[in-house]
Amino acid sequence: MAAIDCGTNSIRLLVADLPAGSAGPTAPLTDVTRRMEIVRLGQDVDRTGRLAPEAIERTRVALAGYAAEIERLGATRVRMCATSASRDASNAAEFRAMVERTLGVPPEVVTGDEEARLSFTGAVRGLPADAEPPYLVVDIGGGSTEFVVGAREAGVRAAVSVDVGCVRMTERHLRGEPPTAAEIAAAEADVVEAVDRALSVVSGREAASLVGLAGSVTTVVALAEGLTGYDPKRIHHARVSYERVAEVTADLLAKTPAQRLDDPVMHPGRADVIGAGALVLRVIMERAGMASVVASEHDILDGIAWSMQTATT
Repeated sequence: MAAIDCGTNSIRLLVADLPAGSAGPTAPLTDVTRRMEIVRLGQDVDRTGRLAPEAIERTRVALAGYAAEIERLGATRVRMCATSASRDASNAAEFRAMVERTLGVPPEVVTGDEEARLSFTGAVRGLPADAEPPYLVVDIGGGSTEFVVGAREAGVRAAVSVDVGCVRMTERHLRGEPPTAAEIAAAEADVVEAVDRALSVVSGREAASLVGLAGSVTTVVALAEGLTGYDPKRIHHARVSYERVAEVTADLLAKTPAQRLDDPVMHPGRADVIGAGALVLRVIMERAGMASVVASEHDILDGIAWSMQTATT
């Protein structure tokens, strides 16, 4: 099966197998390949309300490569979910038509609630024993952040999506290189308002553990851990304190994108927006009263794959 997650900043592919003889919703998926491209589909959507032609073309090129990989690997089921930027754009129909021509299946432009539930499904399977439920799972994307509270066995208790993400906050507030104190203060005020609203909706302050997903979180964790390169195996389920997240956030916001690229864990397509992503994570931890965050490399992409597996059992 092939799962594709198309967000505001990146597009990702997971091709996975369900091992022979396995059945049921808890049967393991085995990764065949994972790929990620930064396409910035949500370029200027917050300002213009439209997907830029060059952003659609970048996404088409990446998607064509994924389609070839899916065909080569022989995946028989494909599900592509498109999230924040595609929900917000007035010309989303143009994007959907491009996807169907390129991939052969239409994208599902999922709601914020469905995005949150898919992220939770992907994140909570296999969490370490010291991650105590109920979990507050946060998926910090380019255009939005999803908040979900629940437990592995009981499932999702509540979910909400709010329009704060690393691309949206950078374009809206953090224009300086590095951003000014006034820009940072404006961004933080915007994020605090949205985070407080989300935590109230999902009762996030009552959760026992915070689980963080997506590139902003995993990059901050890699920096906090002092890794010499981006290592998914060392990042997955690493636990980082609020104090370290706050230190990394302050350091990132004090640097230009070019200076951030000096760190070997930094993806070139993330350097200009990681300050905003780190700020969102720091505010969530602060407002939820969380002393630490557990990072997960498994997220909405895995949830999309699981949704196809469970649909056939």
